[in-house]
Amino acid sequence: MANGDFKEIAPGKLGIDPVTKIGGDWMLVTAGDESGFNTMTASWGFTGVMWGKPCAEIVIRPQRYTKEFLDKNDFFTLSFFGAEQKAALAFCGSHSGRDTDKVKETGLTPMFTDGTAAFEQAEMILVCKKLYAQPMSGEFFTDRDLDGANYAQGDYHTAYIGEIVKAYVK
Repeated sequence: MANGDFKEIAPGKLGIDPVTKIGGDWMLVTAGDESGFNTMTASWGFTGVMWGKPCAEIVIRPQRYTKEFLDKNDFFTLSFFGAEQKAALAFCGSHSGRDTDKVKETGLTPMFTDGTAAFEQAEMILVCKKLYAQPMSGEFFTDRDLDGANYAQGDYHTAYIGEIVKAYVK
């Protein structure tokens, strides 16, 4: 890890409330490396165990620029921040990296670790190895109201499951 402020802990020892961390506090999903990366804010996802491994699942819509980086890289990070970074996360969730330099506009400092990118201001970083990716489809919703309420444009997310291979906390 490039930043000495972080210490590595076992993924199984995180002791976090993922509903609050992901749904309430938000996170940055970042993929890419020193040659190019992008990040986006997410508030939908899961952590748990899949195939006997500690995993995180994230979902990305097809029009998001970050999806291109997720699709061509084997690793991605989930970065979690304190409340003082909420405005930066709001910016990253409402502006595209195709059109805007999110790092410049937010003051976030990228760092590169374990073959991928994250941010120095994070309080916790999960490094994930992509294991599975699958586009969602309306035909599989058993609650049809969810389909209509979330996918009126037909822009179904792609679900990505990544093994949490490293976890860093400050």
